This record gives sequence, structure tokens and C-alpha cells, in this order.
Amino acid sequence: MPGMAASPKIFEYIKLPEDQFKLHFLEWLMPTEHESLNAYALRMVGLIKHSHVVLIGVSFGGVLVQEMSKHLNLKKLIIVSSVKTKNELPSKMKLARMTGAYKIVPTQLASKIDVFEKYAFGKLMSKRIELYKMYLSVNDHKYLSWAIKEMVCWNQENYDPDIVHIHGDNDSVFPISYISNCIIIPGGTHIMIINKYKWFNENLPSLILDK
Repeated sequence: MPGMAASPKIFEYIKLPEDQFKLHFLEWLMPTEHESLNAYALRMVGLIKHSHVVLIGVSFGGVLVQEMSKHLNLKKLIIVSSVKTKNELPSKMKLARMTGAYKIVPTQLASKIDVFEKYAFGKLMSKRIELYKMYLSVNDHKYLSWAIKEMVCWNQENYDPDIVHIHGDNDSVFPISYISNCIIIPGGTHIMIINKYKWFNENLPSLILDK
């Protein structure tokens, strides 16, 4: 499951032995009005046609697969660049929850990425916009408003003790200082599923098969 608004294209460099694994990619559905994250997770569970699967989720997708896991008998649950409980959220997200600031995020601007591109200054900004255009598949402001609210207001306090949490020590969205009980990837950023793919290709098979 990709991260918030992202497409399965973020997994394009993940290659696992085909004689051992079959990869299935989930995509974001549009939430219905006032749909809870749990209800949304149940809808996503309906898309899974196999039993005893391994669920892997990135960022907000990591939160979603944890909610999905409550309705499935899994072989393994793996999250990447994500959080296991509300206590691992950074202070700014906790503040946004307390103040309701998440309600005023201008998500309508998400559909105007081409306008931003015209006024991008500097190579870094241009590169970021190119990444957004390449990997983001959902720019509907209703989805984004829903996703931001569900991420910031996620209320989980306890997590599956068998969960595998992989996190970069340079993650700017979910800083490592808030994260516990994880496999730390040196130099890993929030998009390390893309730029640290070699580590995942080398290590995911053993993490999945480990009992």
C-alpha cells in the first residue's frame, strides 16, 4: 500500500524473487462522505483475494495496513516510514490535532501542480515537483482532506508486537526521535522506498520469511 495520495509506482524498483513471492499493488479508493478509517480499511480488505498474506504499507499506507490487519489473518505486517501509534506522531501533528489546524490545509491546491511548476524556482523545487507528478496519483481535495484528518487524528495506542517497522534516521515527516522498536536505515528519508530500494530488495525476503 503506497503512501498518502501516492500510486503503486513508488514500488517500481522493488524486485523480489519471483519463485518465492507474488506482488500485488493496492491503490487508494475515494473515501465516502464521513467515512471512518476503520470502515475504509474494511473496504480495502475486500480487495484482497488471498489468505495468509503479507501486508506492506508506506507512510499513511502503513497506518491503513495496520487497520486492515485487524480484520485479516496475516503472515506478516510490515510498515515503512510510518508510525505504530499516535504517540509516535511528531509534535506538529499532535498540535494540528489539538487545534483542528488540519481542517484549514488548502488541499484544493493539490490539483494545481502544473501551475506550481511554472513558478518553481531552483533545481530542488523543480525536482520535487517532478517527483510529485511522477508518483502522486490522487489529487482530489476531498480525498486529501480526509487522509490528512485520519492521519493526524489516528488514535491507536497499542500495536501488534510482531509488526516489522522499517524507518530512516533522516525521515523529516516522522522523525526518528519519536519512533521506537524499528529497523533503522542510515540515511533513509521519507521516500527511501524509492531511493533505498536496494536495501529493501536485499532484506525484505528474509524479513518476510522470518518466523
